[in-house]
Amino acid sequence: MNCLVRLKAVLFDLHGTLAYVENPVTDTEISDYLFSRGYEVSSQQLRSAWGFVSFIDYPKYGYRSWRSFFSKIFWRLKVKVDKETLGWIVELLESKPYELYPDASEAVVNAKENGFKTAIVTTIAHFQFKKAVKPVRKYLDFIMTGYEARCDKSNPKMYQKILEILNVKPHEAVMIGDSVQLDILLPKRLGINTMLLDREREILESPHADATINDLGEAIEVIKEWNRQT
Repeated sequence: MNCLVRLKAVLFDLHGTLAYVENPVTDTEISDYLFSRGYEVSSQQLRSAWGFVSFIDYPKYGYRSWRSFFSKIFWRLKVKVDKETLGWIVELLESKPYELYPDASEAVVNAKENGFKTAIVTTIAHFQFKKAVKPVRKYLDFIMTGYEARCDKSNPKMYQKILEILNVKPHEAVMIGDSVQLDILLPKRLGINTMLLDREREILESPHADATINDLGEAIEVIKEWNRQT
């Protein structure tokens, strides 16, 4: 981190950083159910179609519910399921919603109240985590998903668009996330400062991130300290 640069924006990853799903539904679980209903959809087929819809279709069409999202998955698989089967899957997925980590709300509020512009940067469809982030929505300047960016998070365009929306330069922003590839290496190539979140305390120090932190509260305090040094 260049202490001569004053930070103006804090970007948060969603999954594994701000929010999580307790005991998430697996492709194997859904595949087993489909076989029990007479639909031959293997877990690998389901995983592939799910990924295609998440990373390619959602950025184009912006689905607003599990029903429309999974209907597209079955369309990709060329499988027509009955309403009861689709309904069971939707109900199962809705029963396992995203939840904020205990340190998430305070960190977002702290960042905003200290004058930083704030945003979420994720490929994940907004409907999947909309309820989870409701407590902090007014403290977020923007929520960038695959649909708003029209691409997945591995595309530099997502970061470039959020910087443009927030009206900040790359070196004036810091990205906080738990993925070295998507939250550290990619934004670093664009000139964005980075923090690697290691909740499990498995990494002493990342050679790629500007800082390695164990919780979001610590992250905001480090960012504030960086600015005090400018």
